[in-house]
Amino acid sequence: METATATASVAQNLASEVPNFVSFTDKAVEMVLAAIEQEGLAGHGIRIGVAGGGCSGFQYTMDFEKDAKDGDLVLDQTGGLKLYVDPMSAMYLQGVTVDYIQGLQGAGFKFINPNAKNTCGCGSSFSA
Repeated sequence: METATATASVAQNLASEVPNFVSFTDKAVEMVLAAIEQEGLAGHGIRIGVAGGGCSGFQYTMDFEKDAKDGDLVLDQTGGLKLYVDPMSAMYLQGVTVDYIQGLQGAGFKFINPNAKNTCGCGSSFSA
């Protein structure tokens, strides 16, 4: 239990010290809010995290979330979007920007991580 509390404390300090701890571009916020409305999930935000797996060792995760869990960081984005980040993911999301891109091969969220040592070709996994 002490480890989880210590990790949450470090994550809280990280979020307060880093101005762009993790952020969504205006377009990404717009698309998330549209998806929340389309799915009928008023009052929800987005849980953003990192999990083991993918081509490069870690992969990004995003899902709708109604309430914070114990130890979560809750970050308010422009437009009223709430981001929920668990303490273990927090250390990998420092400085990450989530954008929404549209192109000839489709559209989707793009994670821009200045701390990633390697990324895979699909862009959804990285190594730290």
